[in-house]
Order: sequence, then structure tokens, then C-alpha cells
Amino acid sequence: MPPEHTEAQVRPGVEADLDALTAIYNHYVRETAITFDTAIFTPEERRPWLLSHPEDGPHRLMVATDAESQEILGYATSSPYRPKPAYATSVETSVYVAPHAGRRGIGTLLYGALFDALAGEDVHRAYAGIAQPNEASTRLHERFGFAYVGTYREVGRKFGRYWDVAWYEKPL
Repeated sequence: MPPEHTEAQVRPGVEADLDALTAIYNHYVRETAITFDTAIFTPEERRPWLLSHPEDGPHRLMVATDAESQEILGYATSSPYRPKPAYATSVETSVYVAPHAGRRGIGTLLYGALFDALAGEDVHRAYAGIAQPNEASTRLHERFGFAYVGTYREVGRKFGRYWDVAWYEKPL
């Protein structure tokens, strides 16, 4: 049976989303090597992250919600790639989908909205690091024009083992 497709809408993230966004992220912290954070966050600890993604500019937070219930199904961000000033026109992108909302096109919807929002910004390149293995994320990034540039081998340790991170870039 094919995956169920959810009618969803995408909008900029707001402070009222903080609890739901934190819960989604904490799932990935606890259960996966997709993020290299190793301790869960309280919403208050995540507030600076949320506030660092305003509704305009190169650093965005886009949230997908169920069209009927308004439940948050996932989010995508563009964040500073590195802190030094010469990196200002580069962003690192990421997408997190609620565990029960996978395989419904939510990641595609979120990235489409994120890259549409970035189209008018002074952003030259987007980068994405994908902990390996993660075929679904690799396919999503390639679908959006990201190209593989290299792998950092055994760069992160979580759950008692080392993980590789494949890096991808996309011209904007």
C-alpha cells in the first residue's frame, strides 16, 4: 500500500511552535544518529535556536502543518554555515519530519518552500551534512539539486559507534 499523503501547508515558524518543534527534534536526538546532539532539549533551551530564524533574511525556519488539524508535521531550516564573516552567503540546510509523518512528501514540501523563500536573499550556496547511512535524505537533497562533495569519515560518535557524514552543496 502506498504511503498516505497528508494535505499540508507551509508557513514560517513562530514562537508558539516551540514545544512541537522541540519534541520532533528530541525524537531524532534520542532515537537516531541523524543529529549529533546527544542530550534532549527543553523548549526553553531551544528558544535561542528558534529566534535565530526570523521570517526574512537568509536564516529561515519553515514549518509544515496538517491543513485540517494544524498539527506540526515537520520543519526545515537554513542556518549560518560557519560563524566567520566570509561565510555569510552560505547556509546549512536541514529538514526534520515528525516520525509519524514520514514518506508523505513533507520533506519535499518543506524544502520547496525554504528554497523559494531563499530565492530573493543574498545566499550563494547551501550545504547539507547527512549522517550515513540515510538514503531518504540523500534522495531528497539530490532531488533539490544538491551534489555530493565528500565525506567526513567517523566524524561523530553516538550510541557507542562512529558515524560518517556525507556533505552536499547546492548553488543558489
